[in-house]
Amino acid sequence: MDSKAKRFSILGLDILSKKMSRRSKEEIAEIYKGIQDHITCELEKHDGQGKFREDAWQRTGGGGGRTRIFEDGKIIEKGGVAFSAVHGPTPDKILKKLGLEKAEFFATGVSIVLHPKSPMVPIIHMNIRYFEMDNGTHWFGGGIDLTPHYIVPEDARYFHQEVKKVCDQFDLEYYPKFKNWADDYFFVKHRDETRGIGGIFYDRLSAESDEHFEKILQFSLAIGRLFPDVYGHFMNKNSEIPFGENEKAWQNLRRGRYVEFNLVWDAGTKFGLDTNGRTESILMSMPPVAEWTYMHEPQEGSQEEFTLQNLKKGIDWLNFHQ
Repeated sequence: MDSKAKRFSILGLDILSKKMSRRSKEEIAEIYKGIQDHITCELEKHDGQGKFREDAWQRTGGGGGRTRIFEDGKIIEKGGVAFSAVHGPTPDKILKKLGLEKAEFFATGVSIVLHPKSPMVPIIHMNIRYFEMDNGTHWFGGGIDLTPHYIVPEDARYFHQEVKKVCDQFDLEYYPKFKNWADDYFFVKHRDETRGIGGIFYDRLSAESDEHFEKILQFSLAIGRLFPDVYGHFMNKNSEIPFGENEKAWQNLRRGRYVEFNLVWDAGTKFGLDTNGRTESILMSMPPVAEWTYMHEPQEGSQEEFTLQNLKKGIDWLNFHQ
């Protein structure tokens, strides 16, 4: 083997990475497909009952994807793990918004949202993506965040510890920087509350060298591999906790907040619709049921009130105690 080459084994794929050779956009798309395969397989194991149904599609403007929808689950009520690789002329609206020069674009990634049956199991979202233009502009983006219906400090601490471990393997500045970014991004401005307990979020990370490019790519893949492990933990730990009608009603109210963020503020939703993306795949993040109750106020001293009080930016979940 070339002395300047390093071999990576990603989800069973033996990938050769030459020190001074940047991966092509097509290769990145294939690697992200592998991440989708790994995640869907692991989620089926954790659920023990439900299966993914694949819907392969083509985009009229160029490219396509594989949307996998989870059905008939024991723990997951509705979920989707979507892969896409699309290309074509960059819409003027995107060029203006991002301050880019006119050029063809290529975008690939994996996006996930899972809505559990039990209100004691949190909603989770993850996204890893790569964007490239034929004028040389390129960047990575993504993140992972948790939206509990009920905030449990122990669970919040576990989630942030696991995310931080992954970040620290690549750069000690990643977790604090990307954690703050997530707090700012996953914020329902018209409600003055965060969508959940955050996680990490990053965008427009461009590489300064081929080695840096590989580092950011590997970071995104590490987040992808973390996803089924950390969510499997919550599926196994929380799905058997008993609940009643009150908890289900609260779950549906919190799902309503999730809908509000995704339709009003989420940049990924807007990008997909602005680039004539596939509407069904873009809106797979919507819960199966959601409710809105006029002027709802939680009971004083309740877990619902505790949750609302802690949907705030800047909370140090690693050291939080109730």
